[in-house]
Amino acid sequence: MTDVRADDEADEADVREAGYRRRDRRRAWTFWIGLALVLAGLSILGWIAWQLYGTNIVSQRRHEQTVESLEREWDKPKAEAKPQVQTDQGAAGAILRIPRFGDDFAVPVLEGIEDDALASGIGHFEDSAGPGEVGNYALAGHRITHGEPLRDMPDLQPGDEIVVETRDTVYTYVLDTGGDDLRVPFTDGWVVSARPENPDPDGVGPLPDRDRLITLTTCAELFHTDDRLIAFGHLQSAVDRE
Repeated sequence: MTDVRADDEADEADVREAGYRRRDRRRAWTFWIGLALVLAGLSILGWIAWQLYGTNIVSQRRHEQTVESLEREWDKPKAEAKPQVQTDQGAAGAILRIPRFGDDFAVPVLEGIEDDALASGIGHFEDSAGPGEVGNYALAGHRITHGEPLRDMPDLQPGDEIVVETRDTVYTYVLDTGGDDLRVPFTDGWVVSARPENPDPDGVGPLPDRDRLITLTTCAELFHTDDRLIAFGHLQSAVDRE
């Protein structure tokens, strides 16, 4: 009888020990899973913080450096000054100034609308007209992250000036539409065509009797959206930079 009782107690001890081991393993797994979730959450928060703040710091520094490089180049004797400066993100050949956004607003215009160009300034649709030329000088810029040069696009009003400075000339455009008067899907290519014409006869578009146009495009909302805000304007004046 004593041996049977001892065996039962030993079996119970083994069962308890096995239960402790299972509980310890569950606790270990719970700890590591929890730690992984915390680290994943911190990584996501870090990525968001970088997108919202870090990219702005980097891009705004690039804006300033490229604008300064352009101004230094253009201040040389005209025979020596190049129309563009080459950056790691592409060629910059103009400076965009929008008085509505402040006297210190100055953003370089880079050729192309690839990610590198848009992360370093305003992008120029390469198939569109150049500054002051007949046709449509079409530009794109970020509204959030990467310097967010067009964050305040909805604040633009008809009559606002858009100034484009090049090596030789300062072009002043005047907006015909407000910054949030027209919202289109990103697939609507007519807005950056040489002579934009809204397929909706009652829709917003540039003035019909102007042949030297400017178009600004940016995201319709601060966060993800497939729509674009569009503002149209026309050339008002062109004066020698000197």
